[in-house]
Amino acid sequence: MPITANDTNRKSWLEVPVNSDFPIQNIPFGVFLTKENIVTVGTRIGDFAIDLGALQQLNYFEGIELTDDMFMQDTLNDFISDGQKTWRLVRNRIAELFDVTNSKLQDNAKDRDIIIFKMEDVEMQLPVLIGDYTDFYSSKEHATNIGKMFRDPENALLPNWLHIPVGYHGRSSTIVPSGIPVHRPMGQTLPNGETTPVFGPSRSVDFELETAFITTDVNIMGENIPVTEAEDYIFGMVLLNDWSARDIQKWEYVPLGPFLAKNFASSISPWIVTMDALEPFRTKGPKQEPTPLPYLQQKGKHSFDINLEVAIQPEHAEPTVISHSNFKYMYWTMSQQLAHHTSNGCRVNSGDMMGSGTISGPTPDSFGSMLELTWGGKNPIKMSDGTERKFINDNDTVIMKGFCQNGQVRIGFGEVSSKLLPPFVRK
Repeated sequence: MPITANDTNRKSWLEVPVNSDFPIQNIPFGVFLTKENIVTVGTRIGDFAIDLGALQQLNYFEGIELTDDMFMQDTLNDFISDGQKTWRLVRNRIAELFDVTNSKLQDNAKDRDIIIFKMEDVEMQLPVLIGDYTDFYSSKEHATNIGKMFRDPENALLPNWLHIPVGYHGRSSTIVPSGIPVHRPMGQTLPNGETTPVFGPSRSVDFELETAFITTDVNIMGENIPVTEAEDYIFGMVLLNDWSARDIQKWEYVPLGPFLAKNFASSISPWIVTMDALEPFRTKGPKQEPTPLPYLQQKGKHSFDINLEVAIQPEHAEPTVISHSNFKYMYWTMSQQLAHHTSNGCRVNSGDMMGSGTISGPTPDSFGSMLELTWGGKNPIKMSDGTERKFINDNDTVIMKGFCQNGQVRIGFGEVSSKLLPPFVRK
């Protein structure tokens, strides 16, 4: 089925600002709360939120097989479960309805008032009920930097890293949408030179610049998915700030890996950008040497050229951009990650989220964490207000942005923005 929604000649009758992340060729999916306290599934064009529940009730999806309440829910899980054919039909239909040449909705003021909202008048929600969350560790540059800092610089990568997409199971209960503040975590740390741990606030709270992909129902328990089919089960992508407490992590991660240092908060951008919308930005990833085992081998363009940016905004100050990176640097692709995840028969469901792992590039200004950017705190970064940062301070806001752009169109994710608050205090 052709992806007519991607037609770069298409214009919308809704106003779209220059360099908007959300032209009519994007049509992401999310969930928002209206001023009337109604939660609905929606999409976005320019600075307008579009109520897909109202569109469905008013019969604008006529001819597409949808359950009666498909878009009148508080998550996208059921829609995602319907699979790629439905996603594409719906996205193509939305593009047709908002095309400047289509007067059906454009000339119906009554319906427009019910369907279209200004973004400033809605409150974005978590787009899916995330049953399971897996975080990978798939940037060779990031893994190498961490290995140099904490292990033997000559053998920075562990022996398995070039053979499997390394990952761990995270915690879905603390994934929150952009705009929700995060508290500095408490935990055990081992102060330098000491032999006995202490309990208290983390002093090394960090961000991790990541993306994440959301899956549809992939398999039944025991079934593995070939790498050549894995992309069919990926609905779309979001930006992910996977918060980390480096001092807690340093003390706890041996022998079983990340735990409390990584599960206190993960923040995501609220609009899921579909793989169909990202199709024009396919690119090849890095050459993989040694050649992966046959179940992970793939040819062609399976990465995506996504520009990424991180800024820190101190309270009452302007943000300072501290990193520019790109998703195309990732060594392991999303399809390899999903194929590996199911290779042992692990079941993956609609709404499951898979984090990319920190996305670091080859140059110091493209590193994806404060741990790398300051090299463990040795090289503080100066902010716009003259202060310095080794890690994230209380009341700092971390802002991540991402977009794809070629000569014809720009497709973006908006941003994931989260403020770090002091530790939670019981009243």
